[in-house]
Amino acid sequence: MKSEGNRDRFGLLGKNIGYSFSQRYFTEKFNTEKLIHCSYENFDIPSISALKNILKQSHLSGLNVTIPYKQEVIPFLDRLSPTAKEIGAVNTIKIEKDGSLTGHNTDCVGFEKTVRPYHKEHRKALVLGTGGASKAIVYSLNSLNIKHQYVSRSKSNHSITYKELNKYFLSEYTMIINCTPLGTYPKVDQMPDLDYNGITAKHLLYDLIYNPGETKFLSEGKKRGATIVNGYQMLVEQAEAAWSIWLM
Repeated sequence: MKSEGNRDRFGLLGKNIGYSFSQRYFTEKFNTEKLIHCSYENFDIPSISALKNILKQSHLSGLNVTIPYKQEVIPFLDRLSPTAKEIGAVNTIKIEKDGSLTGHNTDCVGFEKTVRPYHKEHRKALVLGTGGASKAIVYSLNSLNIKHQYVSRSKSNHSITYKELNKYFLSEYTMIINCTPLGTYPKVDQMPDLDYNGITAKHLLYDLIYNPGETKFLSEGKKRGATIVNGYQMLVEQAEAAWSIWLM
């Protein structure tokens, strides 16, 4: 961190991020903790190539990364932390004193902390989506020894399709994690294409989305007695983990 005579600027890389949790969270944090030399802003960019121009700006100390750039940003970085390298996605960048860029992933920290209270009861998980966010989730599931199955619109060697989610999967895999953007404000009427009649009180539905606080995915689970968790606390935990990295 720089002295209070300079500004420490932080920000979020993403696309269509006017809703940003990060900007509100860090602005409130800096105000509460009287970090008057710190600021946080959104860098809403049409493509990841615009990162080059952002890095020319002065006093940048760190960046968060969100959809759709968590994987696309990697070629622009000088190095990855071991965790980010294993996951294959980055949501936090530390700008080192020499100007080099180190990519980290704190999504896994946020998810693991918030799902840990449930992991003994739920030993198998369906992971909806195969993007950068889902990779951090799977990393955490492996850390907790929770078996997982990817679900995607397209079949691959690693994933099944939503049409293949039969009664066996819905009864055996009692943790269902939405890593897709379906249901995010303002398109709150959308949800993953599951047979929600297969959801019971034995299930845990976890949605990485935090706005709205109760997505249609979670609402359908709640109607059937499932435990539901949204993505807000995960975001708080990953943000604090990012802040710790920037302070190192």
